[in-house]
Amino acid sequence: MTASRPPVWIGLGGAALIGILTAAQARINGQLGVRIGDGFAAAVISFGSGLIVVLVLSAALPQGRRGFAALVTGVRGRRLPIWMLCGGVAGALSVATQSLSVAIIGVALFTVGTVAGQTVSGLLLDRAGVGPAGIVAVTPARLLGGALAMLAAGVSLAGGVDAPPVLVVLPFLVGAGIAWQSAVNGRLRQRVGTPLTATLVNFIGGTAVLGVAELIHAAVAGAPTSYPADPWLYLGGVIGVAYIFLAAALVPFTGVLLLGLGTVVGQVVTSVLIDAIWPAAGGPALGVSLLMSTLAILSVVVAAVPWRGMPRPRR
Repeated sequence: MTASRPPVWIGLGGAALIGILTAAQARINGQLGVRIGDGFAAAVISFGSGLIVVLVLSAALPQGRRGFAALVTGVRGRRLPIWMLCGGVAGALSVATQSLSVAIIGVALFTVGTVAGQTVSGLLLDRAGVGPAGIVAVTPARLLGGALAMLAAGVSLAGGVDAPPVLVVLPFLVGAGIAWQSAVNGRLRQRVGTPLTATLVNFIGGTAVLGVAELIHAAVAGAPTSYPADPWLYLGGVIGVAYIFLAAALVPFTGVLLLGLGTVVGQVVTSVLIDAIWPAAGGPALGVSLLMSTLAILSVVVAAVPWRGMPRPRR
């Protein structure tokens, strides 16, 4: 028996919430990286604290224990391919880039890069059938929605960037990684029966990758000598648990592209608000950010609404 598919607007609302959480996490992790002077250490703190939360939930909840048993059985029986266990690598790249760049370029500009990366990667992953929804056809509406998202990215970049080019390129890779992470975690969730276990695997892999990166960075540049006392700077991991869990639960119903575009709405709007209240030196002007937000929202509407006369995506 297959699970009933919720209305598209419910899925997009959940995706928008993921975007809000992502924007908040980006600013928190970026500020923590600046305060301790080590973006990799900040990323380890974020992912490591999230791992602790997921481990506790997995041990305490029956679905977590069942999911972990299914994971162990699948790995031992070689029924789970290695690529399904690698979503955490993309998560590690995302959190590390947040910690290294957001305090400099702002949340909105960081979001611009992820929009472009998610759009291109989401279309390709859906068409290749990597996500749990299987092969999703590239319809004219989805192409137009993706093009509007890319236009939003271009408008923001044209507004002027006062930051090293690498800090602008990295978010694009993060966006591609987020789309891959959503597809992989969604597939793993199908195999183990719960998004909680998929989230656990994500945090184990991400913490391991970031831990190695921080060891190398500390050996070259030295470890941080002090840490801020503000509790809110350490909430990035908990926020990450929430949105990764939600993404793994939603992607079977939305597909990778629509999940990414819905996330863009929440992320972009929240990013503009955060940067307007707490601006970063290298971010785009407020007018440019508002135009970008409008284009991003239009991209979701165009891609998600079942326009009359247009073929529906085949799954």
